[in-house]
Amino acid sequence: MRGPDPDPIPYERYLPWKRWVEAGFWLAMIGGNCIANSITVLMEFRRGGSAIPAWEPMVWEASSALVWLLAILPGMAWFTRRHPFRWGGWGRQLLRYLAASAVVCVVHVLGMVALRTAAYASQGMDYDFGPWPRELLYEYLKDVRSFAYIVLTMEAYRALLRGWRGEASLLTEPEEGPPLEPVERPERFLVRKLGREFLVAAADIEWLQAAGNYVNLRVRGHDYPLRSTIAGIQERLDPRRFARIHRSYIVALDQVASIEPLDSGDARIHLKDGGVLPCSRRHRQDLRGRIDGGEA
Repeated sequence: MRGPDPDPIPYERYLPWKRWVEAGFWLAMIGGNCIANSITVLMEFRRGGSAIPAWEPMVWEASSALVWLLAILPGMAWFTRRHPFRWGGWGRQLLRYLAASAVVCVVHVLGMVALRTAAYASQGMDYDFGPWPRELLYEYLKDVRSFAYIVLTMEAYRALLRGWRGEASLLTEPEEGPPLEPVERPERFLVRKLGREFLVAAADIEWLQAAGNYVNLRVRGHDYPLRSTIAGIQERLDPRRFARIHRSYIVALDQVASIEPLDSGDARIHLKDGGVLPCSRRHRQDLRGRIDGGEA
């Protein structure tokens, strides 16, 4: 079977618009919720006969929305990339995510109270948040639901992108008959992209990078996520062809053009295609020995 075609795939054409689409989505979701809540809160006060100024509910909701957009969402994007959601190990994950949700609530409350205090002060008024223990609990019960929704939305979006750009998998034992090649150290990987399947030769892999639950295989300028750990995939690769250079990177030795030492003891790996990868001091000498010794 032929390898992946070099033509741009829809995912690659989407990349220039990716940040705009993501920012637009969250702006529409949180901004729309802010406007809707401002209107409904004001309507509830009016029904109760309150003459509260219209700007107050708007300040309440806008302050909350700004903290979510400017502080919490970027933090949650980092957190979910650093600790991606897994469908196993529930105990440890639950504690980690509950702790993160508590941090989100504290940041949210402190941020919106600061903004509301400033807004009220501009009108010559004082803002009263209320009893902090009670109000914090009240806000947490709301924030934990928003936190869960955002986590699930981010993970679903990343899964969609992985499927869109293509995923790789290791060849497994056939149901009948012997395998065509050793599955302990496969020479090829199965790549699924846009409903089609390709076989990628391990020799075509330029480098690999750990990314949460996945390891990205770099092949001819394209990335293909493989569900594995970096240590797990290292055991399956031919050590004569590949070398670990960092806790998050493995490189194909025949792709290395030069090694640039750094004052810190680490190094930069310059690839033949012009790319640059980090190399930790732990792996630098071993890599230099393998390159100089011609083990590649």
